[in-house]
Amino acid sequence: MAEALALIGAESFVLLTTERAERPELAERAAEVVHVPAEPVADASAAVRHRVAGRRIVALGGGRVVDAAKAIAGADGLSVAAIPTTLAGSSFTPFHRMPAGFEGWSFVRPSLVVADPALMASMPMPELAATAMNALAHAAESLYMPLSNPVASAAALQAASGVSTALAMEDVERDELALAAFLGGYAIGVTGLGFHHALCQSLVASVGTPHAQTNAVMLAHTIAFVRPRAPEAIGRLDEALGRPLAEVTAAAGPTTLGALGVDAGALPALAGAAVQHPAIGNLPDPAPERAEVLAVLRAAL
Repeated sequence: MAEALALIGAESFVLLTTERAERPELAERAAEVVHVPAEPVADASAAVRHRVAGRRIVALGGGRVVDAAKAIAGADGLSVAAIPTTLAGSSFTPFHRMPAGFEGWSFVRPSLVVADPALMASMPMPELAATAMNALAHAAESLYMPLSNPVASAAALQAASGVSTALAMEDVERDELALAAFLGGYAIGVTGLGFHHALCQSLVASVGTPHAQTNAVMLAHTIAFVRPRAPEAIGRLDEALGRPLAEVTAAAGPTTLGALGVDAGALPALAGAAVQHPAIGNLPDPAPERAEVLAVLRAAL
């Protein structure tokens, strides 16, 4: 791991991580270790940006840590190396929010990813299955996006198959899940975010539902909404999964928004926020209306 970081001149770096993810072999090499607070990415990155102070960043952790590192790097023109400890896929994409208070946008993709399968798939079940739903959501959504293409779709279908197969085994195949996270992240990084992520990000931002479990709960519902608009793409997803999507996502635990603490009274405002998301219309025409988004949310409740 240390040798890989040296390839990009990261022999002197700030380590962004959490108490759970921190590794002594990296902490000892870092100029400073900064724990990213458990807050939304915009707030978390703003809280620790001053401690990075323009130095190279190594992000060791899950999606929140990696996205916070990308946010700071985008704001300050820095480079990032990512060492993911979950299957979120953030390490393989250029998508992230910017630090709170920063004006403008500058997207950053990590210049190096150390993808250690044992580390990426280190969480216990059902948390592991929940973070695997991030990978599956990336794969599924990339199949119907306007920028979908044969290479991204091939990666996405292999990712979907890998998640379904790995989670169906008595002993979960963790290496396969790590590969699926890489392939799903690659696919969505090429095609961009769309309808599913617009709803999930709105939920996480508005009512604070956990990111991985939100993806798990919503995925079967967003795919059901997209199916009439992109029947061929979703048919290929069905074939790759080899079993019902809802059966795959159920491995993550919660299966409804209510189980995540969402109240029915919050849904109209959530639908209004979702239709304002810049990615909401990234799906086959026509663009969804607020009433349609509300119906999807109600079905998931």
